[in-house]
Amino acid sequence: MANIRRLIITRFLVLTPLFLLLAACSVTQKEQAASDRLPADPDPLLTTVPTRAATELLQSTLTPKPLPEIPEGVFYVDPDFGLGKISPFVYGVNHGPWAVITNQTLPLAQEAGISMIRFPGGEWGDNYDLQPHHIDQFVSLAEQMGSAVSINVRLLNGTPEKAAELVRYANLEMGYGIMYWGIGNEPSLYATGRGDPDYGVAQFNQEWRLFALAMKEVDDTILVSGPAIHQFGSDFDSTPKDPFGVDWMQEFLLANGDLVDLVTIHRYPFPSTSGDRTATIEELSGASQEWDAIIPYLRSMIREVTGRDIPIGVTEVNSHWSNAVGGEATPDSFYNAIWWADVLGRMIFNRVEVVNYFSLQSQVSIGGFGLFARTEPRPTYYVYQLYRQFGDDLVFAGSDDPRVGVYAAMNDDDLLSVILVNLSPEEITMPLLIEGDARSLVEVWQLDEANYLYQPDIDPFIPQEGLTLPGQAVLLLKFE
Repeated sequence: MANIRRLIITRFLVLTPLFLLLAACSVTQKEQAASDRLPADPDPLLTTVPTRAATELLQSTLTPKPLPEIPEGVFYVDPDFGLGKISPFVYGVNHGPWAVITNQTLPLAQEAGISMIRFPGGEWGDNYDLQPHHIDQFVSLAEQMGSAVSINVRLLNGTPEKAAELVRYANLEMGYGIMYWGIGNEPSLYATGRGDPDYGVAQFNQEWRLFALAMKEVDDTILVSGPAIHQFGSDFDSTPKDPFGVDWMQEFLLANGDLVDLVTIHRYPFPSTSGDRTATIEELSGASQEWDAIIPYLRSMIREVTGRDIPIGVTEVNSHWSNAVGGEATPDSFYNAIWWADVLGRMIFNRVEVVNYFSLQSQVSIGGFGLFARTEPRPTYYVYQLYRQFGDDLVFAGSDDPRVGVYAAMNDDDLLSVILVNLSPEEITMPLLIEGDARSLVEVWQLDEANYLYQPDIDPFIPQEGLTLPGQAVLLLKFE
């Protein structure tokens, strides 16, 4: 039997209010700038990239050793093929002064495993000056949730001196030790959404650098991020250009690649054209695969332009940038949770350093993008509860079936966790092949629309025909 054991799993069928954040831009301005924010149509490649191709992209941009071949017709895991530590900051969210965490939702937020909160997310921080009391209240909430803090300072109509003073207050006077600091929000929209038709990347590069130098002069331990541009795509033609046709990311890296510590982008795949049309389940089911092209493209550009590897942050992301709510695949829907479980797995696989979902809380009146409504969690909240049980050390996993995402990690106790995401409505049954010594299944969690996240009653492990993934569901399997 060599050292390979097929683990074929039996079916599991029954298998205080404080601030939070709104939207990457206000809904009104987002709608006005929609045609400028988004490619006319999604790149066809982005809906067809299978997991096997994703491993080739990762191989070419990040991993120095050859990746294993994924066998056909199985869910595949190789616990001995380590891919490195998973960044603790991939389980982040955005937050802002218009959102509310109540006595009902605070305990749930504390249980979510949210590792970082970006504040203030969206355009609020470019419309208003952050005050010390904003930071104090936000840090208090983050401490209650056990989350790290990321602060975004005002660039539009702000000054380097004001930004530096926030760093001084937070880290020197108050001793908060805030590590990540962003400068401005989606400057690639200033020309269309802010009434400044001549604002381009050259002006931004100069301003960003002055801010970063002033802030680092106060505290040289901080990490500054940028450019936080909107709708970054998978190739040169699908990334934002300024009013003069200059590529935002490339020029930013040329000008500030020596100073930036975290290269940041934002992405909302829908609406894919101007207007409010929401995605269908079928459309959203293919959208997660775009990350297997976007991140490798960005990483290769960073290397080519700067000659070094700089960590990547996706500091705003959700399925829709509009105030979509109540649809079959809008951010408040159950299918959004399935999509996000796969997106998060792909970002982890592609070694993203920081991920901030948009957002922690939102009222229905402004959109369904928050993990929480007023008093209750939305379905995507449970994805965080699922991933908080994931391990710290990423190992190789995959499938040749593009409908299924397979992600695996180890913890310090040699416990192997495998997350399987079925994006399709049909049950999918295949063997689960785990390389190496035999392991025992000790725990199962299932996320589905009928019950949300729960532990199904299962019989003792008996190898049979294969592991059955229910349609539009996520499984977390733990092996020792």
